[in-house]
Amino acid sequence: MSWSSGLFNALESGEMDAVLTRMYGKESLFTQRQRYMGLLRRMEAWSGCVNGVLITAPGRTELGGNHTDHNNGVVLAAAVHYDCLAVAAASDSGYIRIRSEGFPEIIEVDLGDSSPRVEEEGTSAALVRGVVHGFREQGYSVDSFDACLASDVPVGAGLSSSAAFEVCIGRILSQLFNGGTISDVELARIGRRAENVHFGKPCGFMDQLACAVQGVLSIDFSNQNAPEVHEIECDFADSGYRLVVVDTAGSHADLTPEYAAIPDEMFRAARVLGRGAARGLTVAQVLDAAPLIRREAGDRAVLRLLHFIEESDRAGEQADALAASDMKRFLRLVNASGDSSWRLLQNCVSTTNFLDQPIPLALALTERFLHGDGAWRIQGGGFAGTIQAYVPEDRLPEYRTFMQGLFGPGAVLPLMIRRPGWDRPASRMGEAE
Repeated sequence: MSWSSGLFNALESGEMDAVLTRMYGKESLFTQRQRYMGLLRRMEAWSGCVNGVLITAPGRTELGGNHTDHNNGVVLAAAVHYDCLAVAAASDSGYIRIRSEGFPEIIEVDLGDSSPRVEEEGTSAALVRGVVHGFREQGYSVDSFDACLASDVPVGAGLSSSAAFEVCIGRILSQLFNGGTISDVELARIGRRAENVHFGKPCGFMDQLACAVQGVLSIDFSNQNAPEVHEIECDFADSGYRLVVVDTAGSHADLTPEYAAIPDEMFRAARVLGRGAARGLTVAQVLDAAPLIRREAGDRAVLRLLHFIEESDRAGEQADALAASDMKRFLRLVNASGDSSWRLLQNCVSTTNFLDQPIPLALALTERFLHGDGAWRIQGGGFAGTIQAYVPEDRLPEYRTFMQGLFGPGAVLPLMIRRPGWDRPASRMGEAE
Protein backbone atom coordinates (compact mmCIF):
# COMPACT_ATOMS: atom_id res chain seq x y z
CA MET A 1 0.00 0.00 0.00
CA SER A 2 1.35 3.44 -0.93
CA TRP A 3 1.89 6.19 1.63
CA SER A 4 -1.02 8.23 0.26
CA SER A 5 -3.36 5.21 0.20
CA GLY A 6 -2.54 4.42 3.81
CA LEU A 7 -3.22 8.01 4.85
CA PHE A 8 -6.46 8.09 2.86
CA ASN A 9 -7.65 4.92 4.61
CA ALA A 10 -6.76 6.40 8.01
CA LEU A 11 -8.87 9.44 7.22
CA GLU A 12 -11.77 7.43 5.85
CA SER A 13 -11.80 5.02 8.81
CA GLY A 14 -11.77 7.78 11.43
CA GLU A 15 -8.25 7.02 12.65
CA MET A 16 -7.36 10.70 12.24
CA ASP A 17 -10.57 12.09 13.75
CA ALA A 18 -8.96 12.98 17.08
CA VAL A 19 -6.17 14.85 15.30
CA LEU A 20 -8.56 16.77 13.04
CA THR A 21 -10.85 17.62 15.95
CA ARG A 22 -7.91 18.97 17.92
CA MET A 23 -6.83 21.12 14.98
CA TYR A 24 -10.15 22.40 13.66
CA GLY A 25 -12.88 21.72 16.21
CA LYS A 26 -15.56 19.04 16.36
CA GLU A 27 -18.02 21.00 14.23
CA SER A 28 -15.54 21.02 11.33
CA LEU A 29 -14.54 17.34 11.50
CA PHE A 30 -16.54 16.12 8.48
CA THR A 31 -15.51 19.11 6.34
CA GLN A 32 -11.82 18.70 7.16
CA ARG A 33 -11.86 14.94 6.62
CA GLN A 34 -13.30 15.50 3.13
CA ARG A 35 -10.79 18.29 2.49
CA TYR A 36 -7.83 16.07 3.34
CA MET A 37 -9.10 13.09 1.34
CA GLY A 38 -9.88 15.31 -1.64
CA LEU A 39 -6.36 16.69 -1.60
CA LEU A 40 -4.85 13.21 -1.57
CA ARG A 41 -7.09 12.15 -4.49
CA ARG A 42 -6.02 15.15 -6.55
CA MET A 43 -2.34 14.54 -5.85
CA GLU A 44 -2.53 10.87 -6.85
CA ALA A 45 -4.48 11.67 -10.01
CA TRP A 46 -2.04 14.41 -11.04
CA SER A 47 1.42 13.35 -9.97
CA GLY A 48 1.21 10.17 -7.95
CA CYS A 49 2.53 10.10 -4.43
CA VAL A 50 4.21 6.88 -3.35
CA ASN A 51 6.25 8.64 -0.66
CA GLY A 52 5.41 12.16 0.37
CA VAL A 53 4.67 14.57 3.19
CA LEU A 54 1.47 16.12 4.48
CA ILE A 55 2.14 19.66 5.68
CA THR A 56 -0.02 22.35 7.23
CA ALA A 57 0.82 25.98 7.98
CA PRO A 58 -1.78 28.14 9.76
CA GLY A 59 -2.86 31.69 9.25
CA ARG A 60 -2.49 34.17 12.07
CA THR A 61 -4.30 36.96 13.88
CA GLU A 62 -2.73 39.92 15.61
CA LEU A 63 -4.06 40.34 19.15
CA GLY A 64 -2.05 43.43 20.07
CA GLY A 65 0.79 45.56 18.80
CA ASN A 66 -0.70 47.08 15.65
CA HIS A 67 2.18 48.14 13.38
CA THR A 68 4.86 47.80 16.07
CA ASP A 69 7.02 44.99 14.68
CA HIS A 70 8.81 47.04 12.02
CA ASN A 71 10.14 49.59 14.56
CA ASN A 72 11.49 46.95 16.97
CA GLY A 73 8.41 46.91 19.18
CA VAL A 74 6.35 44.23 20.95
CA VAL A 75 3.52 42.27 19.34
CA LEU A 76 0.94 39.82 20.66
CA ALA A 77 -0.14 37.38 17.95
CA ALA A 78 -1.72 33.96 17.57
CA ALA A 79 -1.87 31.23 14.94
CA VAL A 80 -5.42 30.24 13.96
CA HIS A 81 -7.12 27.11 12.69
CA TYR A 82 -7.49 28.29 9.09
CA ASP A 83 -4.49 26.83 7.29
CA CYS A 84 -2.59 26.11 4.12
CA LEU A 85 -2.61 22.33 3.61
CA ALA A 86 -0.30 20.56 1.16
CA VAL A 87 0.62 17.07 -0.02
CA ALA A 88 4.07 17.07 -1.61
CA ALA A 89 6.51 14.56 -3.09
CA ALA A 90 10.03 14.90 -4.47
CA SER A 91 10.50 14.75 -8.24
CA ASP A 92 13.33 14.86 -10.74
CA SER A 93 11.82 17.52 -13.03
CA GLY A 94 14.06 20.43 -12.07
CA TYR A 95 10.92 22.42 -11.21
CA ILE A 96 8.70 23.09 -8.25
CA ARG A 97 5.17 22.50 -9.49
CA ILE A 98 2.13 23.33 -7.37
CA ARG A 99 -1.53 22.79 -8.10
CA SER A 100 -3.63 25.00 -5.84
CA GLU A 101 -7.30 24.24 -5.26
CA GLY A 102 -9.55 26.74 -6.98
CA PHE A 103 -6.89 27.91 -9.45
CA PRO A 104 -6.58 26.31 -12.91
CA GLU A 105 -2.96 27.35 -13.53
CA ILE A 106 -0.04 25.32 -12.23
CA ILE A 107 2.52 27.35 -10.30
CA GLU A 108 5.80 26.34 -11.92
CA VAL A 109 9.21 27.60 -10.80
CA ASP A 110 12.45 26.66 -12.54
CA LEU A 111 15.04 25.83 -9.89
CA GLY A 112 17.79 26.99 -12.24
CA ASP A 113 17.10 30.64 -11.33
CA SER A 114 15.81 31.86 -7.97
CA SER A 115 16.61 35.57 -8.40
CA PRO A 116 13.75 38.11 -8.18
CA ARG A 117 11.76 38.80 -11.34
CA VAL A 118 9.95 42.08 -11.79
CA GLU A 119 7.24 40.48 -13.91
CA GLU A 120 6.45 38.01 -11.08
CA GLU A 121 5.91 40.59 -8.34
CA GLY A 122 2.65 40.05 -6.50
CA THR A 123 2.32 36.41 -7.59
CA SER A 124 2.51 33.05 -5.84
CA ALA A 125 5.40 32.07 -8.11
CA ALA A 126 7.38 35.00 -6.69
CA LEU A 127 6.85 33.69 -3.15
CA VAL A 128 7.98 30.17 -4.11
CA ARG A 129 11.03 31.54 -5.90
CA GLY A 130 11.80 33.77 -2.91
CA VAL A 131 11.64 30.88 -0.43
CA VAL A 132 13.94 28.82 -2.67
CA HIS A 133 16.35 31.76 -2.84
CA GLY A 134 16.32 32.07 0.95
CA PHE A 135 17.06 28.37 1.41
CA ARG A 136 20.01 28.57 -0.93
CA GLU A 137 21.39 31.71 0.71
CA GLN A 138 21.44 29.88 4.04
CA GLY A 139 23.10 26.79 2.56
CA TYR A 140 20.07 24.51 2.85
CA SER A 141 19.27 21.80 0.33
CA VAL A 142 16.72 22.50 -2.38
CA ASP A 143 15.35 20.14 -5.02
CA SER A 144 12.30 19.77 -7.21
CA PHE A 145 8.93 18.58 -5.96
CA ASP A 146 5.27 18.39 -6.93
CA ALA A 147 2.55 19.48 -4.52
CA CYS A 148 -1.20 19.82 -4.32
CA LEU A 149 -2.33 22.59 -2.02
CA ALA A 150 -5.64 23.57 -0.44
CA SER A 151 -5.78 26.75 1.61
CA ASP A 152 -8.84 27.80 3.59
CA VAL A 153 -7.12 30.94 4.94
CA PRO A 154 -9.45 33.64 3.61
CA VAL A 155 -7.61 35.94 1.20
CA GLY A 156 -7.85 39.60 2.19
CA ALA A 157 -9.24 38.83 5.65
CA GLY A 158 -6.13 39.90 7.56
CA LEU A 159 -5.18 36.32 8.50
CA SER A 160 -1.94 36.30 6.49
CA SER A 161 -2.73 33.87 3.71
CA SER A 162 0.55 34.77 1.99
CA ALA A 163 2.63 34.13 5.14
CA ALA A 164 0.91 30.76 5.61
CA PHE A 165 1.76 29.90 1.99
CA GLU A 166 5.41 30.90 2.45
CA VAL A 167 5.77 28.88 5.64
CA CYS A 168 4.07 25.91 3.98
CA ILE A 169 6.55 25.94 1.07
CA GLY A 170 9.41 26.26 3.54
CA ARG A 171 8.16 23.31 5.58
CA ILE A 172 7.92 21.15 2.45
CA LEU A 173 11.54 21.95 1.54
CA SER A 174 12.61 21.36 5.13
CA GLN A 175 10.89 17.97 5.40
CA LEU A 176 11.70 16.62 1.94
CA PHE A 177 15.32 17.73 1.61
CA ASN A 178 16.62 18.88 5.02
CA GLY A 179 15.34 16.26 7.44
CA GLY A 180 12.85 18.67 8.98
CA THR A 181 15.66 20.41 10.85
CA ILE A 182 15.09 24.05 9.88
CA SER A 183 13.81 26.08 12.83
CA ASP A 184 10.47 27.88 12.89
CA VAL A 185 12.17 31.27 13.24
CA GLU A 186 14.41 30.57 10.25
CA LEU A 187 11.43 29.51 8.14
CA ALA A 188 9.69 32.74 9.13
CA ARG A 189 12.75 34.82 8.28
CA ILE A 190 13.04 33.23 4.84
CA GLY A 191 9.32 33.75 4.21
CA ARG A 192 9.46 37.39 5.17
CA ARG A 193 12.38 38.07 2.84
CA ALA A 194 10.53 36.33 0.00
CA GLU A 195 7.54 38.61 0.53
CA ASN A 196 9.66 41.76 0.84
CA VAL A 197 12.09 41.15 -2.03
CA HIS A 198 10.47 38.77 -4.53
CA PHE A 199 6.77 39.52 -3.96
CA GLY A 200 7.33 43.25 -3.43
CA LYS A 201 5.32 43.83 -0.24
CA PRO A 202 6.98 45.77 2.63
CA CYS A 203 5.58 43.63 5.48
CA GLY A 204 7.11 43.28 8.93
CA PHE A 205 8.24 40.02 10.54
CA MET A 206 5.22 39.29 12.70
CA ASP A 207 3.05 37.54 10.10
CA GLN A 208 5.51 34.81 9.18
CA LEU A 209 6.71 34.34 12.76
CA ALA A 210 3.21 33.80 14.13
CA CYS A 211 2.37 31.34 11.32
CA ALA A 212 5.60 29.38 11.83
CA VAL A 213 5.93 29.24 15.63
CA GLN A 214 2.18 29.04 16.46
CA GLY A 215 0.26 29.33 19.72
CA VAL A 216 -0.41 32.69 21.43
CA LEU A 217 2.89 34.53 21.20
CA SER A 218 4.37 37.58 22.84
CA ILE A 219 7.09 38.67 20.40
CA ASP A 220 9.72 41.29 21.22
CA PHE A 221 11.41 42.64 18.09
CA SER A 222 14.13 44.64 19.86
CA ASN A 223 16.54 42.49 17.84
CA GLN A 224 14.97 42.05 14.40
CA ASN A 225 17.34 39.21 13.53
CA ALA A 226 16.65 37.28 16.74
CA PRO A 227 13.24 38.26 18.17
CA GLU A 228 12.32 37.00 21.64
CA VAL A 229 9.27 34.74 21.40
CA HIS A 230 7.29 33.63 24.44
CA GLU A 231 4.21 31.43 24.27
CA ILE A 232 1.34 32.53 26.49
CA GLU A 233 -0.81 29.80 27.98
CA CYS A 234 -4.41 30.84 27.53
CA ASP A 235 -7.61 29.52 26.05
CA PHE A 236 -10.27 31.93 24.83
CA ALA A 237 -12.72 29.01 24.79
CA ASP A 238 -12.74 29.09 28.60
CA SER A 239 -13.17 32.87 28.83
CA GLY A 240 -16.83 33.11 27.88
CA TYR A 241 -15.91 35.11 24.77
CA ARG A 242 -15.38 34.06 21.18
CA LEU A 243 -12.64 35.65 19.13
CA VAL A 244 -13.90 36.48 15.63
CA VAL A 245 -12.88 38.54 12.65
CA VAL A 246 -15.37 40.35 10.44
CA ASP A 247 -14.45 40.54 6.77
CA THR A 248 -15.83 43.81 5.40
CA ALA A 249 -14.78 42.82 1.86
CA GLY A 250 -12.85 46.07 1.45
CA SER A 251 -10.28 45.90 -1.31
CA HIS A 252 -6.54 45.91 -0.54
CA ALA A 253 -5.73 46.96 -4.09
CA ASP A 254 -3.40 49.95 -4.36
CA LEU A 255 -2.87 50.12 -0.60
CA THR A 256 0.85 49.28 -0.58
CA PRO A 257 1.83 53.00 -0.36
CA GLU A 258 -0.50 53.41 2.63
CA TYR A 259 1.12 50.46 4.42
CA ALA A 260 4.63 51.61 3.55
CA ALA A 261 3.98 55.13 4.84
CA ILE A 262 3.41 53.90 8.41
CA PRO A 263 6.91 52.56 9.15
CA ASP A 264 8.46 55.26 6.96
CA GLU A 265 6.88 58.07 8.99
CA MET A 266 7.81 56.40 12.28
CA PHE A 267 11.41 56.00 11.10
CA ARG A 268 11.58 59.63 9.95
CA ALA A 269 10.16 60.89 13.23
CA ALA A 270 12.58 58.70 15.22
CA ARG A 271 15.54 60.01 13.21
CA VAL A 272 14.60 63.56 14.22
CA LEU A 273 15.27 62.39 17.78
CA GLY A 274 18.53 60.72 16.83
CA ARG A 275 17.18 57.16 16.71
CA GLY A 276 17.26 54.63 13.92
CA ALA A 277 13.89 53.22 15.01
CA ALA A 278 11.09 54.20 17.38
CA ARG A 279 11.96 51.57 20.01
CA GLY A 280 13.32 53.16 23.20
CA LEU A 281 11.62 56.55 22.84
CA THR A 282 9.23 57.83 25.50
CA VAL A 283 6.04 59.83 25.20
CA ALA A 284 7.70 62.67 27.10
CA GLN A 285 10.55 62.81 24.57
CA VAL A 286 8.12 62.94 21.67
CA LEU A 287 6.01 65.67 23.23
CA ASP A 288 9.07 67.77 24.04
CA ALA A 289 10.28 67.46 20.45
CA ALA A 290 6.84 67.71 18.82
CA PRO A 291 7.50 71.10 17.13
CA LEU A 292 10.69 69.77 15.55
CA ILE A 293 9.10 66.47 14.51
CA ARG A 294 6.17 68.34 12.94
CA ARG A 295 8.53 70.47 10.91
CA GLU A 296 10.80 67.61 9.80
CA ALA A 297 8.37 64.70 9.44
CA GLY A 298 4.82 66.08 9.64
CA ASP A 299 1.94 66.06 12.10
CA ARG A 300 0.87 62.50 11.37
CA ALA A 301 4.37 61.26 12.17
CA VAL A 302 4.01 62.66 15.70
CA LEU A 303 0.71 60.84 16.16
CA ARG A 304 2.02 57.58 14.74
CA LEU A 305 5.10 57.74 16.95
CA LEU A 306 2.89 58.20 20.03
CA HIS A 307 0.83 55.22 18.91
CA PHE A 308 3.93 53.06 18.53
CA ILE A 309 5.26 53.82 22.02
CA GLU A 310 1.97 53.23 23.82
CA GLU A 311 0.89 50.30 21.63
CA SER A 312 4.16 48.43 22.12
CA ASP A 313 3.84 48.80 25.90
CA ARG A 314 0.19 47.81 25.71
CA ALA A 315 0.98 44.58 23.81
CA GLY A 316 3.20 43.56 26.72
CA GLU A 317 0.41 44.38 29.17
CA GLN A 318 -2.04 42.31 27.12
CA ALA A 319 0.32 39.33 27.34
CA ASP A 320 0.52 39.77 31.12
CA ALA A 321 -3.28 39.95 31.38
CA LEU A 322 -3.74 36.73 29.39
CA ALA A 323 -1.06 34.95 31.40
CA ALA A 324 -2.94 35.96 34.58
CA SER A 325 -6.31 34.92 33.07
CA ASP A 326 -7.52 38.49 33.63
CA MET A 327 -9.97 38.72 30.72
CA LYS A 328 -11.56 42.00 31.82
CA ARG A 329 -8.21 43.77 31.80
CA PHE A 330 -7.28 42.15 28.51
CA LEU A 331 -10.50 43.34 26.84
CA ARG A 332 -9.98 46.90 28.13
CA LEU A 333 -6.52 46.86 26.56
CA VAL A 334 -7.91 45.52 23.27
CA ASN A 335 -10.32 48.45 23.09
CA ALA A 336 -7.53 50.89 23.94
CA SER A 337 -5.47 49.38 21.12
CA GLY A 338 -8.33 49.82 18.67
CA ASP A 339 -8.90 53.40 19.74
CA SER A 340 -5.20 54.22 19.29
CA SER A 341 -5.13 52.66 15.82
CA TRP A 342 -8.16 54.72 14.80
CA ARG A 343 -7.08 58.10 16.26
CA LEU A 344 -3.28 58.06 16.29
CA LEU A 345 -2.07 55.45 13.81
CA GLN A 346 -4.92 56.33 11.44
CA ASN A 347 -5.05 53.04 9.53
CA CYS A 348 -8.82 52.59 9.52
CA VAL A 349 -9.55 54.79 6.48
CA SER A 350 -7.66 54.95 3.20
CA THR A 351 -6.65 58.49 2.28
CA THR A 352 -6.99 57.64 -1.41
CA ASN A 353 -10.52 56.22 -1.17
CA PHE A 354 -11.92 58.01 1.84
CA LEU A 355 -15.60 57.68 0.89
CA ASP A 356 -15.37 53.90 1.42
CA GLN A 357 -15.13 53.33 5.17
CA PRO A 358 -16.12 49.72 5.91
CA ILE A 359 -13.64 49.42 8.80
CA PRO A 360 -14.99 52.37 10.86
CA LEU A 361 -18.51 51.21 10.04
CA ALA A 362 -17.84 47.68 11.30
CA LEU A 363 -16.13 49.01 14.43
CA ALA A 364 -18.96 51.45 15.20
CA LEU A 365 -21.66 48.81 14.72
CA THR A 366 -19.77 46.29 16.86
CA GLU A 367 -19.36 48.83 19.65
CA ARG A 368 -23.08 49.53 19.61
CA PHE A 369 -23.99 45.86 19.49
CA LEU A 370 -21.75 44.81 22.39
CA HIS A 371 -22.57 47.78 24.68
CA GLY A 372 -19.21 47.46 26.45
CA ASP A 373 -19.39 43.67 26.98
CA GLY A 374 -16.49 42.53 24.79
CA ALA A 375 -13.93 44.30 22.64
CA TRP A 376 -13.27 45.46 19.06
CA ARG A 377 -10.29 46.73 17.08
CA ILE A 378 -8.72 46.89 13.63
CA GLN A 379 -7.28 43.59 12.38
CA GLY A 380 -3.80 43.59 10.90
CA GLY A 381 -2.47 46.17 8.46
CA GLY A 382 -5.67 48.15 8.21
CA PHE A 383 -7.22 50.55 5.68
CA ALA A 384 -9.44 47.74 4.36
CA GLY A 385 -10.27 44.12 5.12
CA THR A 386 -11.24 43.03 8.60
CA ILE A 387 -11.90 43.99 12.17
CA GLN A 388 -11.46 41.80 15.23
CA ALA A 389 -14.04 41.34 17.99
CA TYR A 390 -14.44 39.43 21.25
CA VAL A 391 -18.10 38.48 21.47
CA PRO A 392 -19.87 36.81 24.44
CA GLU A 393 -20.46 33.18 23.48
CA ASP A 394 -24.21 33.40 24.05
CA ARG A 395 -24.49 36.42 21.74
CA LEU A 396 -22.39 35.08 18.86
CA PRO A 397 -25.32 33.82 16.71
CA GLU A 398 -27.06 37.19 17.07
CA TYR A 399 -23.86 39.09 16.29
CA ARG A 400 -23.21 36.94 13.24
CA THR A 401 -26.71 37.64 11.89
CA PHE A 402 -26.38 41.35 12.64
CA MET A 403 -23.01 41.86 10.94
CA GLN A 404 -23.63 39.54 8.00
CA GLY A 405 -26.82 41.43 7.24
CA LEU A 406 -24.55 44.32 6.26
CA PHE A 407 -21.33 42.68 5.07
CA GLY A 408 -22.74 39.51 3.52
CA PRO A 409 -22.89 35.75 4.22
CA GLY A 410 -19.71 34.33 5.73
CA ALA A 411 -18.40 37.74 6.82
CA VAL A 412 -18.10 36.71 10.49
CA LEU A 413 -15.30 34.16 10.99
CA PRO A 414 -14.94 32.61 14.47
CA LEU A 415 -11.35 31.65 15.21
CA MET A 416 -9.65 28.83 17.11
CA ILE A 417 -6.04 29.10 18.29
CA ARG A 418 -3.62 26.66 16.62
CA ARG A 419 -1.08 25.29 19.08
CA PRO A 420 2.46 24.29 18.10
CA GLY A 421 3.30 20.77 16.99
CA TRP A 422 0.61 20.12 14.38
CA ASP A 423 2.59 20.90 11.21
CA ARG A 424 2.55 17.23 10.13
CA PRO A 425 -0.92 15.93 11.12
CA ALA A 426 -0.20 12.34 10.06
CA SER A 427 2.59 12.13 12.64
CA ARG A 428 0.00 12.70 15.41
CA MET A 429 -2.25 9.75 14.51
CA GLY A 430 -3.17 7.62 17.47
CA GLU A 431 -3.10 10.48 19.97
CA ALA A 432 -6.13 11.04 22.14
CA GLU A 433 -7.81 14.42 22.24
